Amino acid sequence: MGLTDLYRKGERILREKEYGWVLDAVETGFILEHDRRILDRYTFRPRYIGGVEPKTACRVLGVELATPVIMSAMTMPIPAITETGLMDVAEALKEAGSFMWTGTPTPKNLKELVASGVPIAANVKPFRDRDKMFRNLEDIQRAGVTWVGIETDAGQGTKIHDKQVAADCAPLTLKELQGIRQKVSCPLICKGILSRQDAEKCMAAGADGMVVSNHGAHTLDYLPHPLQVMAEIVEAVAGQMVIIADGGFRRGSDVLKGLAFGASLVGLGRPILYSLAAEGRDGVRELMTEITAEMKRIMSLIGAEEPGRLVLDMLVEDP
Repeated sequence: MGLTDLYRKGERILREKEYGWVLDAVETGFILEHDRRILDRYTFRPRYIGGVEPKTACRVLGVELATPVIMSAMTMPIPAITETGLMDVAEALKEAGSFMWTGTPTPKNLKELVASGVPIAANVKPFRDRDKMFRNLEDIQRAGVTWVGIETDAGQGTKIHDKQVAADCAPLTLKELQGIRQKVSCPLICKGILSRQDAEKCMAAGADGMVVSNHGAHTLDYLPHPLQVMAEIVEAVAGQMVIIADGGFRRGSDVLKGLAFGASLVGLGRPILYSLAAEGRDGVRELMTEITAEMKRIMSLIGAEEPGRLVLDMLVEDP
């Protein structure tokens, strides 16, 4: 089954479920359509003569991956799709040489997911009850995660349509972020960065990386797509932090655009849900395999030998 059919089948199945609304966006729904418009503004500058043999393997913060395509942070509604959903995703991502990223609530079987052998990050929200936030940080580290993520963009919780989904949060201060850094012994990743100012604060706090993301359209309405702010963020961190991007990426071509803008990894959210709903564990593995194959096909004809060789000159922006 190709990606187009996989996505269509998965979305159709999910839309028929009572939790299908989680696929939608905050308030007006602007972000989801806007993501696609921004990604479609960029085309490829081919270099057909002297094509290369591309490789997609990469190493990020000590983690060896077969592909720079990873899972975006989420937990809900994976367990609702199938009782073994989280483990199915973990095993599929491990087989594909990818990376798993859970969101909140923290999966009850996080230790089991870690034991599967897939490299895994787990997120924590900036709960208004800071003691609760720090307990969560301790719990996920005890589970043995590879990285810890903090949702810096969820200071007002999350929202879908007009429904507040998470409401017990409050914005973090730089001092609090520095305190989190002191409590986290593994790489710390700040999730939801969309400005130079926040990127500089994450760097000042000592974070190891950031996810440039509009949080799947579940925080604020009218947020930019990551590609619109990547240049200022890349300039601000000057190679001192790992940059990950997510937001509307659906095909290998989309991933390459994110990498060309300076991301080391690109996350997929809804595609994971679609593929799991459509074909279970096999669907998630197929998703990663097909996305990576699409990347290699394009890389061979634009002169990119590996993910780190993708640069903006390989793209043409529509006027």
